[in-house]
Amino acid sequence: MVQGYLIDMDGVIYRGNELIPGAAAFVGRLREQNVPFLFLTNNSQRTRRDMVTKLQRLGIDVEERHLFTSAMATARFLAQQRPGGTAYVLGEGGLLQALHANGFAIVDSAPDYVVVGEGRTFTLEMLDHATKLVLAGAKLIATNLDPNCPTQDGTLRPGCGAMVALLETATGRQAFSVGKPSAIMLRAARKELGLRTEEITMIGDMMTTDVLGGVQAGYRTVLVLSGGTRRSDLERYSYGPDLVVDSIANLDPFEAWPPRNSPT
Repeated sequence: MVQGYLIDMDGVIYRGNELIPGAAAFVGRLREQNVPFLFLTNNSQRTRRDMVTKLQRLGIDVEERHLFTSAMATARFLAQQRPGGTAYVLGEGGLLQALHANGFAIVDSAPDYVVVGEGRTFTLEMLDHATKLVLAGAKLIATNLDPNCPTQDGTLRPGCGAMVALLETATGRQAFSVGKPSAIMLRAARKELGLRTEEITMIGDMMTTDVLGGVQAGYRTVLVLSGGTRRSDLERYSYGPDLVVDSIANLDPFEAWPPRNSPT
């Protein structure tokens, strides 16, 4: 049976600017054997080209076709909902590029959507304007609901979910999120690989995004302990991964899995 992988990045492939031991070898084996895979990230800030450059500098040989971001998933979803629509955006290059590529115009007044992604340049004035637009009828969309994001020095900063929570509180409207663990992003990534549900394995370091999304989509799931989850944390969740490993270095990409009868 064909097998493909959806692989989270931060905490699985690298931590900050450091490559996790064994990650390059794992990806190299996938490429040598032409195994389908995508790096799946909730980070909407960077473009695919930016991410490829970072991975290549860390020693991971990939191309843009190997990246699938929450910005891409969000832009495609909105283009299906309202072709040629408009958006006021709280976000950066990766999100803006994805929206433009899918036929959206970026506007400051009367948008169809207020779209929130990661960013380091948010101002209170921008949040105030976004609040007014949502109250005037714009739909509130989040690329993801991650409350924080890791920085280059290993610390955390407020993530997309934190900004969205502020807008939800201010407007009384609930945002619709497209990123992990949303089935929209997980399903779109599977279709990008051209595989069926039972042929996909999701590898990640977070229970609430990677594993939860994989479980809900019907994929096999692998939790690596090289990122944000410890083995003792598993007791807190009513769902669990199919496999837990210390890091991607301990995972055999060609390990035989027992058959599963999952719907496509």
